[in-house]
Amino acid sequence: MTVSDKTPVDFWFDPLCPWAWMTSRWMLEVEKVRPVNVRWHVMSLAVLNEDRLDEMPENYRALMTEAWGPVRVAIAAEQKYGSEVLGALYTALGTRFHNRSLPKDRATIVAALEEAGLPAELADAADSKDYDTALRASHQEGIDKVGQDVGTPVIAVPGADGEQVAFFGPVVTPAPKGEAAARLWDGTLLVASTPGFYEIKRTRTAGPIFD
Repeated sequence: MTVSDKTPVDFWFDPLCPWAWMTSRWMLEVEKVRPVNVRWHVMSLAVLNEDRLDEMPENYRALMTEAWGPVRVAIAAEQKYGSEVLGALYTALGTRFHNRSLPKDRATIVAALEEAGLPAELADAADSKDYDTALRASHQEGIDKVGQDVGTPVIAVPGADGEQVAFFGPVVTPAPKGEAAARLWDGTLLVASTPGFYEIKRTRTAGPIFD
């Protein structure tokens, strides 16, 4: 089966979000067991929350400041080398940020870029506003599909009527594998495509479990 024969799945992520990271690892499992092709896009928690900073505790405000760098680098990579590079870059960044708990600094970003086969100088974008217009546009494309009262990730798939069906999440830990990943995918599509369906939720009792 070629890529063109598979269902496109658009996935918006912020590299800093541990829950988006869990969902993305599940989505890679889904690619193995369902005929889907994930297309990666960047969204930004910093952009999403920039008008809410006064309402946030100090530690979360600091995190939002830190969040600008990785998404700027990801957008710079996409602008220069195409969206096809985002999957590998996201994996390289996320593995370092989440699985290895490395600092979200220039050295970590440079190492991730090199692993993804991208030039280290892209790390300069972390401290530049040159790509912020493109970043905001990519973020807005994803958030427009689901509304302002959600976060990352956003997933969009073709609906039966030709319009995209989009949803936030699922939020899950650990990331299901194999047939368990397939069942969650099938169920997520079922509820997300039901007219008038909006939300299933329960209190989280565990944090992200990174493999």
